[in-house]
Amino acid sequence: MNVQQENVAERLETLVDEWLTQPEFAERLGTEVKSVRSALADQRILGVKRGQPKVLCVPAAFLIPAHLANPADAQKDDGSGKLIILPSLRGTIIQLKDMQLSDAEVLHWLFSVEESLGERPLDALLVGNRSAVRRAAQHLL
Repeated sequence: MNVQQENVAERLETLVDEWLTQPEFAERLGTEVKSVRSALADQRILGVKRGQPKVLCVPAAFLIPAHLANPADAQKDDGSGKLIILPSLRGTIIQLKDMQLSDAEVLHWLFSVEESLGERPLDALLVGNRSAVRRAAQHLL
């Protein structure tokens, strides 16, 4: 890991409120760890190694209540407590990875206030501003 990547990884510790190991993420999703590994491989989520010993962890903020899957058509909470992975995350991750950003750099961008958005890109995704987030990401080149 080079110095810049180390600095990004250190800053992530202050930007991300809660980290989950793969088993913890799977438990919250109500699925198995192999499904989390599949989500990582499909770039539906990202994680970084942290702690001692180093363990791959994923931000808990990537999980949202199922009834909020489509912010433009939010459904009434059915009280099930079912969580899903934020659907708009995958395209944004792929766009940023195509720009040659590391997983840590992508996470740093998602969890840092983006001036052109006036908020963190993740927060904009959570309220359905996918297009604005992807336009902001284009300016990283």
